[in-house]
Amino acid sequence: MAHIDDPETQRANLSFIRASMREKLLEREEEQELARRWRDDGDERALHRLVRAYTRLVVSTAARFRNYGLPMGDLVQEGNVGLMQAAARFEPDRDVRFSTYAAWWIRSAMQDYVLRNWSIVRTGTTAAQKSLFFNLRRLRAKLAEETTGGQLTTEGRSYIAKELKVHARDVEMMEVRLGASDQSLNATIGEGSEDSWQNLLADQRPDPEEVVTSMRDSETRSRWLADALGELSLREQTIIRERRLSDEGATLEELGRSLGVSKERVRQLEHRALGKLREAILRRVDHPSDLLVEA
Repeated sequence: MAHIDDPETQRANLSFIRASMREKLLEREEEQELARRWRDDGDERALHRLVRAYTRLVVSTAARFRNYGLPMGDLVQEGNVGLMQAAARFEPDRDVRFSTYAAWWIRSAMQDYVLRNWSIVRTGTTAAQKSLFFNLRRLRAKLAEETTGGQLTTEGRSYIAKELKVHARDVEMMEVRLGASDQSLNATIGEGSEDSWQNLLADQRPDPEEVVTSMRDSETRSRWLADALGELSLREQTIIRERRLSDEGATLEELGRSLGVSKERVRQLEHRALGKLREAILRRVDHPSDLLVEA
C-alpha cells in the first residue's frame, strides 16, 4: 500500500523539490575545484555548494523507489545522507564526475532504507537477495506472458534466476515475499468480529501441570541416580562423574594418569560401573519406561 503524506508534509516536499530543481548544475572544473576546497581546506561553503547542486539527483532517485510504499520525504532524507557520504569520500583527482560517483551512494542509501523499512521482517540480507528484491518486479514485467494467474511459471523463474545468478528457489521465495504484506496479530478476524488473529494462536509451551510433573520426575530420576552411585566404589564413582556427569567429559588417558592406571583399565572400570548403575537403578523402578524422558 502506497504511503500518503499529510498536506503539510506534501507542501514541504514540494518546496524542497522545487528548490532542488532551481539549483545550477556544475561544470567539471567547478565541481572538482569545490571538491578540492572541501577535501583540502575543509571549506564548508564549498561542500554546501557541491551538495546543493546535486540534490536533484536525490529527488529523481527517490521517485524510482516510491512504489515500495514508503514516505517520499524519508526517501529524500536517506538520499541526502548518501549524497553527504559521497562528498566526504569523493576524490577529485580521479577522472570521475561527482554526479556519477554520488548517484551510487544515493541509490545505495535508499536501497538500505527500503530493505530496513519495507517490512518488519528483514528482507534481502545478502547481496544476491538484495539484487533479487530490487530487480524481480522489473524482470517480471518483461515476462508478463510467462505468468499464470499472476505467478511466474517455472520457465520464468529459471530465466530470472539465470539473469540475477541466484537459485530458482530463491526467486520463488522472493516472489511469495513480495506478494504478501505485514499483518497485525491484533487485527480483528473480520468486519464486526471482536476476536483478533492472536486469539487463534496455540500456546506450544507445556501447561502448569506438565511443568510440575516434569520437575517431580526429574527430581525422582536424580535421586535414583544418586542412590545408585552410592553403591559404586570411590574409583568407579570418580570415573562415572568425570566421564559421564560433567559438561566436558575427561578422556580415558586423563583419568588413567589421575588414577595411576592405563586408559584400557579405565575403560574396563567404566564399563563395569555402568553395568552396576543400570542394575541398581532398575531395582528402584517399577517400569523401565519410567526412566525415559519425553521430548
